[in-house]
Amino acid sequence: MFESYYEFTATPFSRGVPVSALYKDDVRDEHIDRLKYTAKHQLFAVLTGEPGCGKTTLLRRLQDELSNTEYIMIYLSDSRLTPRPFYKGILEQLGFEAKYFRGDAKIQLHKEIEIMKAVHNLSAIIIIDEAHLLGRDMLEEVRFLLNIKMDSQSPMALILSGQPELWDNKLKLHSYTAIRQRIDFHCQIGKLDLAQTIEYIRIHLTFAGCQKDIFSDAAFDDIYKFSNGIPRLINKICTASLLYGAQNRKNIVDDRMVKLIIESELA
Repeated sequence: MFESYYEFTATPFSRGVPVSALYKDDVRDEHIDRLKYTAKHQLFAVLTGEPGCGKTTLLRRLQDELSNTEYIMIYLSDSRLTPRPFYKGILEQLGFEAKYFRGDAKIQLHKEIEIMKAVHNLSAIIIIDEAHLLGRDMLEEVRFLLNIKMDSQSPMALILSGQPELWDNKLKLHSYTAIRQRIDFHCQIGKLDLAQTIEYIRIHLTFAGCQKDIFSDAAFDDIYKFSNGIPRLINKICTASLLYGAQNRKNIVDDRMVKLIIESELA
């Protein structure tokens, strides 16, 4: 609805924004470089950040920037993930029926990944999302998975992605020292500051084909104050504000409108 009113050619602030049009900054570029290095050298990385700060977006970008003729990305997101479903989920994504027993499935996985690398020159990247919800048995299995060849190179890259408690309340504990010592990179995604928030909004509007200023400077300030620089909340506020503006035939989204949206719909 608001797209036609503001003469947009695409919808901003949505999940449909292509990776190439996403907001980028030096910190996120650095994280991407580290994750690419993890993929290339079959290492172990941990990616953490507050909800809505862009962890999944960063993983989408990683997938987009890696060659699909060199890498295969296996993505798992299950808060109740345990070792047997873990191996089953990976093998099914690779096109194989997993053996029933966990130990057999683990051997099967390593064998298939090694064949895939030798025959098709494909390297596997295993991503476990929502990893802050993993239990101790699953985190220990990660260590065993990477320790298959007596500290020689792992047959795959592994990325754990989750909220800050994955690191603060689990991996930093003494009881997880053996796992933590195997982590090659810890990438922490932070919130945006005010200038970054404004740039983020403008990049999304440019993607949508916006040819003029729509949000006032004061509106930017209020969007930042409410969102605290979290992209998911920025998207939510901007979408609701644009919808209200179109419904009320406002060419400029000002701070009064943003405050109204926050108080009536988002508070």
